[in-house]
Amino acid sequence: MTTSLTVIPVPAAGAEDVVVGGPGPHEGAVFTGTEDGSIFRISHDGDRIDRVARTGGRPLGLELEADGRLLVCDARRGLLHVDVGTGAVELVVDQVSGRPMVFCNNAAIATSGDVWFSDSSTEFGIDRWKDDLVQDTRTGRLLHRTGTGEVEVVLDGLAFANGVALAADESYVAVAETGARTVVRRWLTGERAGTRDHLCQDLPGYPDNIARGSDGLIWVTIASPTDPVVERLQRSPRWLSRQVTRIPEPLQPKPKRTVRVQAYDDTGALVHDLDLPAAGYHMVTGVREHEGRVWLGSLHEPAVAVVEL
Repeated sequence: MTTSLTVIPVPAAGAEDVVVGGPGPHEGAVFTGTEDGSIFRISHDGDRIDRVARTGGRPLGLELEADGRLLVCDARRGLLHVDVGTGAVELVVDQVSGRPMVFCNNAAIATSGDVWFSDSSTEFGIDRWKDDLVQDTRTGRLLHRTGTGEVEVVLDGLAFANGVALAADESYVAVAETGARTVVRRWLTGERAGTRDHLCQDLPGYPDNIARGSDGLIWVTIASPTDPVVERLQRSPRWLSRQVTRIPEPLQPKPKRTVRVQAYDDTGALVHDLDLPAAGYHMVTGVREHEGRVWLGSLHEPAVAVVEL
């Protein structure tokens, strides 16, 4: 599909995820978090950008709650509530089974208020995300927080657990495995409840955040195309991949420039595949389809982007 990308600069780098407000006080507004800990609100036309909060950490995944607050996955602090009106930040979860979370990444909120969220690694934090990907630690987890505040591990052993999304009917929760290039599905209702399978496998690159759009589809970012070097290192002995991550940064494998997102229906069929020129924007890590517009975030860019379907 050929289409144009509109890039909207923000005042700090690393606008990693995006969320768009639905009916209510934030309707049409776009929120993103950056590497300096800021949360920004962007008007629907991109003409106005306001800093509404600072988390004191590194905000990644964002979700809007029913009461108008943001639920923020902060890689350094954990799961947070952020009041975008006052800027107040409240810690929700920073430990699981008595141990600190290392890499809180992305979340989805059920209509009941339950939260499904990912912890990418129990060994490496965000500053060493490449170490986890290359060494293929498979210590990522999908977590569940109930309305009473209890937190349980739903899936573990994931290859860099990343984006999280719920089906439109909440029959399943999906979590991206960046290292395995898959989206795993855990069934919540029906005959398959409690079992797991894949929404999609053998993706053309490494998925980051995922999100259910207003169209009911599960949108998946492809942050970088498949890298043969990374694939070989993941199959190598752990001591070898560990040595590679210790070489100087300029010599380490780097994400290839790309702007690509895909959308899948509940059967796992590919519905959209947006593969756009990456000259002025790259490494898409956040996606949100809203009423025919697809908003994008990037781990590195000081900007968000939007494309019309």
